[in-house]
Amino acid sequence: MARIAGVNIPTNKRVVIALQYIHGIGAAKAREITEAVNIPVERRVNELSDSEVIQIREAIDRDYQVEGDLRRENSMNIKRLMDLGCYRGLRHRRGLPVRGQRTHTNARTRKGPARAIAGKKK
Repeated sequence: MARIAGVNIPTNKRVVIALQYIHGIGAAKAREITEAVNIPVERRVNELSDSEVIQIREAIDRDYQVEGDLRRENSMNIKRLMDLGCYRGLRHRRGLPVRGQRTHTNARTRKGPARAIAGKKK
């Protein structure tokens, strides 16, 4: 079991797929990392040597912001918007959609489950 950036990545998957289990690394960045370390595309994690795992770990630490640091930066950006009191910050504070979606119907993911309105019977 290889541990990279504080995440146990699955051993029986290809390296490009397994790297995507790390928060902040998608398909494109996983390909960039494997090309930078010169690992073939079809190589699996359990076939990697210790030195290759260390090279991958160093490449991620050097070039990318992942996991805790990335989550912290995202939450600080949202907190900054909320402290400013700008429109996007107010939408975050109220738990409503931020990017202009309609809320008359839909938006249940952000608003939570529908609540019954008292006294609204026929």
